[in-house]
Amino acid sequence: MSRLPDGRYVDDAPFDPKANIQTLERRDLDAPNWVLVWRKFKQHKLGLVSGVFLLVCYLMLPFVGFIAPYTANERDSEYLYAPPQSINLFHEGEFIGPFVYPTLAEADLETFQWKFVTDETRPMPLEFFCEGGSYRLAGLIPSDTHLFCAPDGATVFLWGSDRLGRDVFSRILYGAQLSLTVGLIGISVSFFLGIGFGSIAGYFGGKIDWVINRVIEILRSLPELPLWLALSAAVPSNWGPVAVFFIISIILGILDWPGLARAVRAKFLSLREEEYVRAAEMMGASSGRVIRKHLLPNFMSHLIASATLSIPAMILGETALSFLGLGLRAPAVSWGVMLNDAQNLASIEIYPWTAIPMLPIIVIVLAFNFLGDGLRDSLDPYAD
Repeated sequence: MSRLPDGRYVDDAPFDPKANIQTLERRDLDAPNWVLVWRKFKQHKLGLVSGVFLLVCYLMLPFVGFIAPYTANERDSEYLYAPPQSINLFHEGEFIGPFVYPTLAEADLETFQWKFVTDETRPMPLEFFCEGGSYRLAGLIPSDTHLFCAPDGATVFLWGSDRLGRDVFSRILYGAQLSLTVGLIGISVSFFLGIGFGSIAGYFGGKIDWVINRVIEILRSLPELPLWLALSAAVPSNWGPVAVFFIISIILGILDWPGLARAVRAKFLSLREEEYVRAAEMMGASSGRVIRKHLLPNFMSHLIASATLSIPAMILGETALSFLGLGLRAPAVSWGVMLNDAQNLASIEIYPWTAIPMLPIIVIVLAFNFLGDGLRDSLDPYAD
């Protein structure tokens, strides 16, 4: 050690990069598991961005009524199949803030269709925190305040309107409440059944394992789509939208649990012979406690990754059922219900914006897949 004029001591030993790397490795080994997972997950840029995006989407769900300029079923009979409108900031080179140009509907006597003409001489500024259609904030608090609205005499159809004159943008926001929630409810049912039956079969074995395995094999041998259709068609047509929504979510969860149960069973078969499990059993721990406190925690990382990869499959399942008319039905609003109105290819050719609801489905499914890939890679933090 050498002493500097200001009284500080400096180590004379030369810098050894290998020693520093070994020190960092020891610190990594001593760090909690969640810290290692987070460090690895941050390196997966697509997974990180997708996770933030999905978090924002789910946090927005209680407030879509405030964000949307119209309510889900608000109609304007004078603007059937109105084209998308743009929000402008400059008029004739002058900045006047967010505004829209009014559109006028005119009948085309040659094609017998409505033709919308934009009046670019009258910029109409948008109104913010304005009164509009009534809705319930977070499903509980009545309100009629919207983030932005069109001024009197104008419309603000950002993504156009449908065959009944309803705003597509607002309906997509409202549809996200059901389409994104159905995956959470379905995965909850799937996890409850899959973890329950898989852990019982893997831990106890014997005849119980044999029976559960046969049930899993029978369910996995059935074609999934026809089974979806059969169960969905059995839902009474006089049930309300909420009841249909929950039964569709439960159906998707029931049909998804066999794959998870098989994975849990295989993991439990290998873990139940570990020394710490035998030690817990010798100390008098019950079977339920051994499963909850000793086996499941060692398998939870895989379950989290499986959940993020199973949710998009359930979202696509609900979309497919609703698209075919066997899932959610009007007046319920979901992305599948909206696509059901776009089954006519001729109308899509004329009014292409009616197919816009497929875009959020694609984006959400990709985001869940990227998030699942990032979690799967990061849950083994010691891998290269």
